[in-house]
Amino acid sequence: MTVTLAYVFTPEGDAALAAALEEAQRRSTDVVVVNVTRPATGEASPYSEEQELDALQAKLRAAGVASEVRQIPAGTDPVEAIIEAARDTGSELVVIGLRRRSALGKLVLGSTAQRLLLGLDCPVLAVKAPR
Repeated sequence: MTVTLAYVFTPEGDAALAAALEEAQRRSTDVVVVNVTRPATGEASPYSEEQELDALQAKLRAAGVASEVRQIPAGTDPVEAIIEAARDTGSELVVIGLRRRSALGKLVLGSTAQRLLLGLDCPVLAVKAPR
């Protein structure tokens, strides 16, 4: 059994990473990180994708949790890739990060989160970045 993490290089992704590592340590299991391409926000990252991946690997090593990082190829549906990874590894939990939303935005989840909640057979832990 594993904990699967849907990871994007954002504050929400980092919050989800922290929660996934905590859950993996608590459950004495490993983490499968599905690295999702950064959403188009109009903001350029000051770091290259390689630097971001190196930082992710360092965080995983520092936590002392066995892990595997799966990169999603461009053009792949991230929801399908996350669901497939969770099923392939027999995940007992999937961890995702959620953006904070306005009062109106709270009426609906993001389409990715909604599709994951409806498509996964295991529990989903959704976390937000600290303010």
